[in-house]
Formats: sequence, C-alpha cells, structure tokens
Amino acid sequence: MNTPSVAGQRAAELRALLDHHAYLYYVQDAPQIPDAEYDKLFQELQALEAAHPELLTADSPTQRVIGAVLDGLTTVRHVVPMLSIRTETDTTEGGAREFDKRVRRDLKLADEAPPVEYACELKFDGLAINLRYERGVLVQAATRGDGETGEDVTHNIRTLAQVPLRLIGVDAPVLEVRGEVYMRRDVFEALNEAQRGKGEKTYINPRNTAAGAVRQLDSRITASRKLSFFAYGLGDVQGWDVPPTHTALLDALAAMGLPVDARRRVVAGADGLVAFHAEIAAQRDALPFDIDGVVYKVNSRALQQELGFVSREPRWAVAHKYPAQEQVTLLRGIDIQVGRTGKLTPVAKLEPVFVGGTTVSNATLHNEDEARRKDVRIGDTVIVRRAGDVIPEVVGVVLDKRPASVGEPFDLYQRLAGRCPICGAAILREEGEVDWRCSGGISCPAQRKQAMLHFAQRRALDIEGLGDKIVEQLVDAGVIKTLPDLYKLGVASLAQLDRMADKSAGNLVAAIDRSKQTTLARFVYGLGIRHVGETTAKDLARHFGALDRLMDASTEQLLEAPDVGPVVAQSIRTFFEQPHNREVVEQLRAAGVTWAEHDGEADTSPKPLAGKTFVLTGSLPTLEREDAKALIEAAGGKVSGSVSKKTHYVVAGEAAGSKLDKARELGVEVIDEAALRALLAAE
Repeated sequence: MNTPSVAGQRAAELRALLDHHAYLYYVQDAPQIPDAEYDKLFQELQALEAAHPELLTADSPTQRVIGAVLDGLTTVRHVVPMLSIRTETDTTEGGAREFDKRVRRDLKLADEAPPVEYACELKFDGLAINLRYERGVLVQAATRGDGETGEDVTHNIRTLAQVPLRLIGVDAPVLEVRGEVYMRRDVFEALNEAQRGKGEKTYINPRNTAAGAVRQLDSRITASRKLSFFAYGLGDVQGWDVPPTHTALLDALAAMGLPVDARRRVVAGADGLVAFHAEIAAQRDALPFDIDGVVYKVNSRALQQELGFVSREPRWAVAHKYPAQEQVTLLRGIDIQVGRTGKLTPVAKLEPVFVGGTTVSNATLHNEDEARRKDVRIGDTVIVRRAGDVIPEVVGVVLDKRPASVGEPFDLYQRLAGRCPICGAAILREEGEVDWRCSGGISCPAQRKQAMLHFAQRRALDIEGLGDKIVEQLVDAGVIKTLPDLYKLGVASLAQLDRMADKSAGNLVAAIDRSKQTTLARFVYGLGIRHVGETTAKDLARHFGALDRLMDASTEQLLEAPDVGPVVAQSIRTFFEQPHNREVVEQLRAAGVTWAEHDGEADTSPKPLAGKTFVLTGSLPTLEREDAKALIEAAGGKVSGSVSKKTHYVVAGEAAGSKLDKARELGVEVIDEAALRALLAAE
C-alpha cells in the first residue's frame, strides 16, 4: 500500500518519465518506448492521483494536452483550442458498453429510454492538423502543438494533394477544418526499403515519419513523403451553419472536396458500438494505414452541448483502443534465414509477445547493416512492431534495460563462418550491396523453387506449363530436389498433383522433353548466375563457344568477353567454383540437355541500345528493376551496378540514392522510365 511520501515520490517520477517520453514522441518524433508502455505509465499516474488528490498538479500530464512548439516554425494560437478526447484502454467490448453507460447516466436517461445514436469513426494514427479557410480559400495550416498554440506548417500542407486549396461551394468568412495527416503503409514500406537499399537509417513507424515530414522547413522533403489526409471535425467557424449531427457534418465536409473516411457508421446504443469495434478490428490488418482504435461520438450536436466537457475532454466522445501494434520484449537469439533468391536475412527470436492482435515470436532484422545500426544484441529488450500484413520487425532497442551480459554486436559473416546455413556454399556481399547472399544458386535447397522457375521461363529453357503452383507442389512433396530431377518426371507422378489431369500432365512431360534441345546462351541464362542476364549470356556463348571453356575461364579471361566487367566476372567465377553447381550442370547434361557448341546464335531483333551502358536506381513507376534490366539487355544495352564515366544513362525512379548523386557529379545523363521506353522504341 502506498504511503503519502512513497506515492508522492512515485508520482513525481512518473510525471518526469511521461514528460520525457512525450517530448521524444511529439517533439523529436523519436520514441524510445511503444505506445502501450507509455499508456501503462499514464494509467499508473492517473490511479495515484485518484487515490491521493493532493498529488494532482496543474502541470501533470493527465491535466493537459501534450505537445510543444518546435523551434524554427512560426507559432500559431488556436482560436478554438484543439483538445484531446478521453481514451478507453479496455480493448474488449466492455470499453464500449462503459462509454454508453456514462453517456446515458450524464443525460439522465431512464433504462427504458431509446438507445443513444452515435457516430463511429476510425482513430487514425497520424498528426492532428487545423486547416483555416477564409472565403473558402486555404490560408493557414497548423499543428495541434500543446492544444492552445501550434506550429504554422502551411507551406508543407499545401504539398498534400488531398488537401483542397479551395473548398467547393463555401464562401464563409472563416471555416476551420480539423483532421489527421498520416502516411500509408505501402508508402512507409517503400520509403524504408529505399533507405535500406542506400544503407541509410530506416524510420520507426508511419505516424512519426508523417509527423517529421509535416514539420520540415523544406516543403520539398514533405512532398517526397507522399502524405495523406482525412478530415473529421471543425475548429473556428464564422458565417456557416453547422449541421445538427456529426455525421451530417462529415457529409458536408466531403461535399466541400475534403477527404473523409468512408468506413464511418451511425449506430444505436452500446450494441452498435460493440459491433462497430469488432467490424473494424476484423478489417484492421487489411487497412492501407495504421489505426490504434476507433472513436465514438454522440451524433446529436444538441446532446453534445448538453453533455459538455470534463477536465478539457468532451463527455460526448471517447477513443476505444485496440491491442498495441508495438510492444517490448526480450531478444533471445538471432537466426539466419535463406530466401528463395539466396538473400540472407537475420531473424530475431523473441520471448513471445502479444502485438498487433497476435502472438509474435519471430521478427525480421532485415539485414546485417540495419541490425548493427540499431545495435540489436542478444539479451536486449527490444521494441517489436506488427502492423497490418507487414512482417513483424524489430524497430529499436530499449537501451535503459540493456543488461551487462548482453551479447556482442551482430556479425552475420562471423556467425555463419562464411558459409550458407542450408547448403554450406560460400556467402558473398558485393561492393555497394547491403545483403549477404548464398552463392549456392541452383544447388541450394532454399533457392530450389526460384531456381526451377527461372530455369523453366520462356527466355531460358522455355518449359511451357511449369509455373509457380506446380513447382511449389513438386518441391514441397519432395518429388524434385535438384534441377536434373525435372527430366525424370513422368505422366503418372504429375497426374497425382492437385488439378493436374492426364492430358495436362502429358503436355508438361512433352514440354520438358522438348526443352532438352536448347542453345548454349539459353542454358547459361537458365542457370541463374547472378548478374548474368539474357544479353550477357548470349555474349558469353558467342565469346567462349563451349560450356567447358566458360566454366574453366579465369577472371581475366572472363573480362575479355564483351561487356563483362569485374562484378559480372567475379559472379561467374564464384558460381562455377562451387563443386555442387558443376555437379548440377553435369547431371543436366547426363539427363539429355544438349545444344550445338559454337552455335553462334543469330539474333536479328533490333538493338537500339547496342553499345550503351545503363545504371538503374530507385523505384520506377511501372517496371520492376529486373524487368527494366531485361528490356535493356534485350535491346542490346548493358546494365551496370555502379556509375562511372563510361555510363551513358542513369535511369532514376522514386527514392533514387547515391547513384543519382554520382551521375550528377560526373555529368552522366539522367532519364526517367518514360525516356527509357522512348529509347527502347527507337529504330
């Protein structure tokens, strides 16, 4: 039991802790603890103040809207304060029923009175913004700040395409619209993937990334973050008749051209609230953005005014939370997974923790560089995030809880002694790459499915009918363990697969048999050697004329081949130095795969990019990088991994990195996807 002195000391500690973490979260956008941990501290302080009213202070985090104004942005005083609403942390249906019970009690409704009508919305996880329109024109955008004063971020909000610069059909002297700026999950994941590709710092979550983008002094940075906006309420209003219900207000905002989420509902009573909470919970993982709960509001404005406020929070509204999408737990170990393309990914083995609505025991660390940047070590207490269908990831370490016995900084190469944990082949990381990869290729069991699909594709051995689903079944059932096993398949074994009739099985066997007659270039391309595309495979076939000469070529001899640079030469040399890769090649030959040596394929297709070297950087609007590379190589061009004076074009997409900077430094021409397509179409 708390004595007054002990309670007072703990209350002071909690206030200091909450102020510290609120500053990190709201001002620095760099939280050190997840929301759930903050909520626990907040609730503990609330309980102490309730038990010991004398401990309640005017500056307690429980008595004010948390926030502050950043230096460098102009201060804005809100005409109508931007207040917060009460949070219901009971994530069960009991939270909804308790809110309805309070509303009915405060309205003095008898048990037999009709249900109260509520407007229900999603609780977006972003940054609250006040948009001030005068005569329908946007004149100012401000953050909530401390509720009384915020920051002028008009220059940044103007970059959001979803925020209208002029409202439709509105000529009121003043109409302030309030809403949430947020970042979609796909935008957030693409941003982090680009950061990882450049070897730079990744962002913790969409909410803090959006908040940081809104507070930029340079609006070009904000624009590049592709932020979104939803409107949900009003601030100062002069000369405009506010509709009588909240849902009618939202309809009016939508009619003005403002984005309003369509998932809102009008429901009756506690049962309606419970049903809405459950409905959105079922959809939460599939939503394109993060939410941390739903919001219930008494729909009638007249009843809202009757209910009024308590401690600067409206009695007529509540935020009903869901299980947190970030939690803290213990890192027990780090395993290494081998992906279907040979990429090695460190995976955190966690003390199981309930996060984002499910129990998580594994979380990705993405790559060695990121694990080291975050200084993640075995024995650490870590922050785990799971949102939507995104793979759970470790986003940070709670350094205050690091034990003295914590492990050493993560070293993937040392951990694996330089060998793939699945097949034992050497692991490699090329210059400028962030990922370690297994060099086992076609002989590595982890890469088996991808190797077979690549081998069977149209530009390689062209085995018609051998697609993803069939390969999946053949490998999972243990029917195929290596590429040569393809040529042992018969109608009987194929007919046993799901949805594979005798005729389809016969057609596939015939296609496999036809693939035995191929060309040296197709065969080399089908082996899936890293950096060896279709055009390079043809150049190698023409230059060496025979597979054995290619397999035995030294790095120096490989460099003599047309358009083969040091990276490609080393990749080929590494592939054929692996005994298991050579064995697979010999088994394919023994299975009857043949071609004419010195076949010198005649390729009569147009080569508009012949002699040109390209570098790809960033994400292109419609082309995946491998597809763009294939198109360039098919047109006679070469794709390099690094920019030099010999580079003719750099094709730059979204989130282009250091390669773009290098191109500008060297004066290399930079083009976009549209310009690339124009070059490809040139005669």
